[in-house]
Amino acid sequence: LIPALATRGVQVCQWADLDQLEKKKLTDDFERNIYPVLTPIAIDPAHPFPYISNLALSLGVTVRDPRTREERFARVKVPTFLKRFQEAAPGRFIAVEQVIGAHLEWLFPGMELGDITMFRVTRNADLTVDEDEAEDLLQAVEMELRRRRFGRAVKLDVSDNIDDRTLALLIEELDLEESDVSRHRAPLALSALSQLASIDVEGLRDETWLPVVPGRLAVAEATGQSMFQVINDREILVHHPYESFSSSTEKFVEQAANDPNVRGIKITLYRTSGDSPIAQSLIKAAERGVQVVALIELKARFDEEANVNWAKQLERAGVHVMYGLVGLKTHSKCILVVREEHGVMKRYVHIGTGNYNSKTARVYEDLGYFTCSEEIGEDITQLFNTLTGFGRDPEYSQLIVAPQYLRHQLAQLIRKETERGSQGEITIKVNAVADPEMGELLYAAADAGVRVRLLVRGICCLRPGATESGNIQVRSVLGRYLEHSRIYRFAHGSPDGSPLYLIGSADLMPRNLDMRVEVLTPIDHAKHRQWIDETFEHLFAEDVVAFEMQRDGRWERVGPAQFTAAHDAQGHLHRWAQDQQVRRGLPVDANEKHP
Repeated sequence: LIPALATRGVQVCQWADLDQLEKKKLTDDFERNIYPVLTPIAIDPAHPFPYISNLALSLGVTVRDPRTREERFARVKVPTFLKRFQEAAPGRFIAVEQVIGAHLEWLFPGMELGDITMFRVTRNADLTVDEDEAEDLLQAVEMELRRRRFGRAVKLDVSDNIDDRTLALLIEELDLEESDVSRHRAPLALSALSQLASIDVEGLRDETWLPVVPGRLAVAEATGQSMFQVINDREILVHHPYESFSSSTEKFVEQAANDPNVRGIKITLYRTSGDSPIAQSLIKAAERGVQVVALIELKARFDEEANVNWAKQLERAGVHVMYGLVGLKTHSKCILVVREEHGVMKRYVHIGTGNYNSKTARVYEDLGYFTCSEEIGEDITQLFNTLTGFGRDPEYSQLIVAPQYLRHQLAQLIRKETERGSQGEITIKVNAVADPEMGELLYAAADAGVRVRLLVRGICCLRPGATESGNIQVRSVLGRYLEHSRIYRFAHGSPDGSPLYLIGSADLMPRNLDMRVEVLTPIDHAKHRQWIDETFEHLFAEDVVAFEMQRDGRWERVGPAQFTAAHDAQGHLHRWAQDQQVRRGLPVDANEKHP
């Protein structure tokens, strides 16, 4: 990539590649903006080995006293707020650690410099919270977040040219093994390349994709109708990010917060963004006197701190903040809005496959379902009552809920399809397939003649070659968006033998089936089912680039040799959404640009 970038005017240089003017500019920048914030830390009897924070980028330096010839190891932390790539001249960049390395004599005056290397430590980030013993879960999680900073080291990334003595010192002081070390020829912490990826070079950036405003919502906006009026007319299914998240899900919560007839809002929050418009709407509703309940999953990995902060803000605004069931993560994506209409309370529901996060909603592919079905409204009410109060094994008429029912009902659906033999068909789109029981049931279905098609973004422990039937296809589609929706289609899954379509939050993993609160909802409307079928057609098409698992478990790229817009499955779906909007004469959402 670096030589290819150079042909387009973006050069990633070494210090030795720079001319004198460029070096002088960087030296001036170093003196003004970098040198004042650096802290060299030597290791000797008076200076014990320093604490090295998780994922911090560090220079390891061997320094020698020219008089006594005594050697010491020193560490210089690269401050995280510095731009990783410094611009020596227009279009010419150099890593900041090289700039620091070229000026180390400023930090160690009068010393001789020996080996210089880069290293980075990864620490254990798991939270250990005993929910049964914790008197206040919020305080317990906050305490664990503070402790997590000091989690034990589990991995050491180093430059490939690291000195053996320096490496031995780091391994010993961090209490690691040789097998915990990863050597790199490329720069460490490659996520910093996003700085270069943001440079606007013509021909090197993807065309901007604008989402469309869901058709019926665009008409409603133009005619002054509320989302509640639209949902009353017919349920809505939206496909993010091809269809706008802000004009659908965020708008739903915003209108609920401002509607004088809304009496209550309940929501599950697993991952939120730092500037969450949904959380702001909940605060506004609570301040207006609406009864708002937010079930926040404090243990959502790596989002614990953001969720703790939102929990505090929501509580201060008068929101009833709950933390779910002891021992289970609440991973479901549900909103319940209770609205008074003609003296009667009516329930409006959103069930999604993705998080209520405005940032990830622009790059994660997900589905969202809006309905005012009495049965689903009753089920969601029962779910929230179970999550916020006491209850055991509530009954649901429409929803399939984990951990009480999901494993059993999915197993029944697969067995029911297995009984159909060669007439059976199972299509599943998930993030991961790793549950042994589900894998064995799918193998048995394939052996019975059922066609099994799996779209799996990540881990798939099921192998097509484990059955001789040849009836299992496992495909992964990679593209601009992260495939995140979970869809289950059983060709004869309904009680009358017709197809059953389910969407929701659950993957085929033990944690989803047994250790989390998950929700799948049926999709009944013919147009919505057709929409899902057409989406599957795009993703399983032979003329798009994808990866398919071979019989021995290897992934192999399939489809056209060249990846172009014409061979992009997600591009097909984007153009399909745009074409439908154009035919209706409806707008796109220019406020929600996608990368």
